[in-house]
Amino acid sequence: MDILIINLPRHAERRAFQTKQLEQLGLAFDWVPATDVRGMDPKLFAQLQNTWERPMRDVEVACYLSHLSAWRIVAERKRPALILEDDAYLSTDVPAILKALEGQSFDLVTLEVRGRKKVVGKQSNPLTAAATLVPLYQDRTGAAGYVLSPSGAQKLLAKASDGKAAIADAFISSHYELDAYQVEPAAIIQIDMCEHYGIPAPIQTTSSIGAVARPPASEGANAFKVRRILSQLRMGGRALSVMHKAQRRLIPVNPNSFA
Repeated sequence: MDILIINLPRHAERRAFQTKQLEQLGLAFDWVPATDVRGMDPKLFAQLQNTWERPMRDVEVACYLSHLSAWRIVAERKRPALILEDDAYLSTDVPAILKALEGQSFDLVTLEVRGRKKVVGKQSNPLTAAATLVPLYQDRTGAAGYVLSPSGAQKLLAKASDGKAAIADAFISSHYELDAYQVEPAAIIQIDMCEHYGIPAPIQTTSSIGAVARPPASEGANAFKVRRILSQLRMGGRALSVMHKAQRRLIPVNPNSFA
């Protein structure tokens, strides 16, 4: 299985951390150059900034475009890939999980959790000696570590073709046509969540998104409000449609599985 790490080359510390981490796990990988706000096409940014539920920061648009690049690689290579952001911290269970996913049918398998409840199936299936796979019906946040199949990439690219963007994790989790699953216990967290889960952070990181103030909705504020309402209604409808086979709960993390 391919492994694609989204990274800005100037983020040398994260690049060095990922190189060491993947080598220790015995995993080969490729870099996906992240879209840099410093070189982002201003016309493209203007086209995408106001197409979500609120005005997006330039770094949020850049992050979305970076994931879009990874989806295109998966579609072009016609084989699944683990897509990682450069602040993803992997458990020692990841190699066995990736091996177990080979040959299985899915669009998306998320390995990550960020401390928020998810709507998942009541029944799970064994995946490895340490992990299970449970249907994922509604995610809420996190795009730092997920396996995407070529069919999943095609579905996401088809959705992106309408010229509307969103924060990367919101874009993925709002695509209900994806055949999606959650690895349990979660095998990837972002480094900024280490303290939350009682795991020593391997390096110190600062969110490039959280450091930038949200742009104001000076124009078209009602349009953003309508989109947020419609999004909440869709999520509510989704929850109702699967309530007979799903439950909303936290996904556990095994701190001992992180080196």
